Amino acid sequence: MPKLKLSKSVVEKIAARDVEIVHWDEALRGFGLRVKPNGTKSYIIQYRSRKTGRSKRQTIGQVGPLISFAAARKEAMRLLSEAAQGGDPVAEKQTARQGKTVSDLASQYLSHHARPKKRPKSVANDISMLNGIILPCMSTRLVAEIGHSDVQALHNGLADTPYRANRTLALLSKMFELSIRWGWRSDNPAKGVERFPEEKRHRWLSEDELSRLTRALDEHPNQTAASAIRLQLLTGARIGEVLTAKWQDFDLNRGFWIKPSHHTKQKRTEHLPLSGTALALLSSIKAGMDADDELVFPGRVAGQPIKDLKRFWKAVLREAGITNYRIHDNRHTHASHLVSSGLSLPIVGRLLGHTNPLTTQRYAHLADNPLREAAEVMASKLAR
Repeated sequence: MPKLKLSKSVVEKIAARDVEIVHWDEALRGFGLRVKPNGTKSYIIQYRSRKTGRSKRQTIGQVGPLISFAAARKEAMRLLSEAAQGGDPVAEKQTARQGKTVSDLASQYLSHHARPKKRPKSVANDISMLNGIILPCMSTRLVAEIGHSDVQALHNGLADTPYRANRTLALLSKMFELSIRWGWRSDNPAKGVERFPEEKRHRWLSEDELSRLTRALDEHPNQTAASAIRLQLLTGARIGEVLTAKWQDFDLNRGFWIKPSHHTKQKRTEHLPLSGTALALLSSIKAGMDADDELVFPGRVAGQPIKDLKRFWKAVLREAGITNYRIHDNRHTHASHLVSSGLSLPIVGRLLGHTNPLTTQRYAHLADNPLREAAEVMASKLAR
């Protein structure tokens, strides 16, 4: 296709031919003038998408009184600059024309990503954030219209609950990341929004508190729920993993709990060695059940595990005189007592199923006593 140094006077002089032809500007690569056989002239741009590698073409406007050459060239520079930085103006225009809303994005996120790939509890958390926070603010807004300032304002509005605010931001970021893959927009407006600082919980039970909790568990009438807590304390497992456990997941002869991937947070099968006490607990539970029972901790509904331990847990804590302590903190109690007893952080991390060593690092200061005892070895030799 011919190249010219386009200008207002050149555009006016170009004549139509018997076929459509595009004259590309020598000075601004990707900017051109399309001339149809009927004489209609239009300013256009053409670029290659950096994400897909496909060539895209977009019409800026028809030559005439509504848009001058200078205005058309300025708009071409803006669009081509956006494309050069990884944007896709054509895709954004198509998205705006399709009218995809944030509500549409939420529905497709749940059906195409969350439900097929995430644990049921995680899906439930996503739905809670969508229905309680995100959709009330922007359900009818077009996906292509949501800007960085919109996401920032939503995040800032949740400053009183920083943990919830950051989880909501992460959900929005994932949704918009997927919207780029689906061709609904070209960028992620949640990128660059700074998260609120989060205070990590460092709550676990002392020896005395652990003793009081054990007595309260022994005295509670619901021993099925009490045994679930006992198994959690003995293994450091997440309570969801405990409650959904099936007898087929345990090899009591070899002393292993084979956690299936769809029950673990990391979505991978884990082989957890069981202590003698844990094996004895499981054996006693199994002895009191029918041979065809599948669930270790069945609930009131046949075929369903225990769903909720809130009332039970409040009663146990009240009886034990323990405050500011959650069921999930039993996992921290398990880990902290292992570390303070001298076990290494990598070993504790493997028992807990951590994939990131930094997750286990929160217990590092508890290893002080074993280190101090080791330091005293040389001191005692010198003293002698």
